[in-house]
Amino acid sequence: MTQHVVFISGGTSGINLGIAKGFAAKGAKVLVFGRDAAKAEAASAEIRAESAAEVVAGSADVRDAAAIAELFARASAQLGAPTVVIAGAAGNFMAPAVAISPNGFKTVVDIDLLGTYNVFRAAYDVVAKPGASLIAITAPQAEQPLPQQVHVCAAKAGVNMVVKVLAMEWGKAGIRVNAISPGPIMGTEGVARMAPSDADKAAWTERTAVKRFGTPADIANAAIFLSSPEGSYITGTILDCDGGMKLGDASGDYLTAPSR
Repeated sequence: MTQHVVFISGGTSGINLGIAKGFAAKGAKVLVFGRDAAKAEAASAEIRAESAAEVVAGSADVRDAAAIAELFARASAQLGAPTVVIAGAAGNFMAPAVAISPNGFKTVVDIDLLGTYNVFRAAYDVVAKPGASLIAITAPQAEQPLPQQVHVCAAKAGVNMVVKVLAMEWGKAGIRVNAISPGPIMGTEGVARMAPSDADKAAWTERTAVKRFGTPADIANAAIFLSSPEGSYITGTILDCDGGMKLGDASGDYLTAPSR
């Protein structure tokens, strides 16, 4: 593949760290960043230990547009113009709407929705044009209402619309904008909260069409495809990478039912 330069927000753990590792394994230059500089340094060292890629760490809060713009300018001078930018920073907690304070609601919206916009807006000024691929990490809650997730449902629905509008506005500049909507991914905080017990995990697995949880590598592969020449005609798309979870409960036995 063409050597990519990839900037990844929230790249210090979970899905986003998996995406960073996936691109690094393909020879990309990678910037991973988050609010915690120490975690970013640890993540970059972990990636370098697994590949020969050039990986740098940065620290910035996605809610701070000026800090993101400054980081992107410095990283571009060091690594070159980014060809791929992943907006993956997110916040979440489980709570009914009556238990969420205005500040708690605002915090999730600011990280997920405003943060995605800030990352993409800063990216516009430095990405390689034409040919850049911008990818947001969204969630099924953007389209499927879920109790105890009103804040996330609202934020991710906004993320999906940011993706679609920017795809329309920036296509002329040769920038594609898409999103990946992961299902339950092992080794993430989301699964730890949504399925804390083995019984919970077994139930989620049974409901999913492919009968397994996803892995960070599954999401990395989707991001690599979207950013490849093979994905060059895809923009404004929300790619479900969820093993069929969004289709509904697939826990029934549909192979051994008697014929009629």
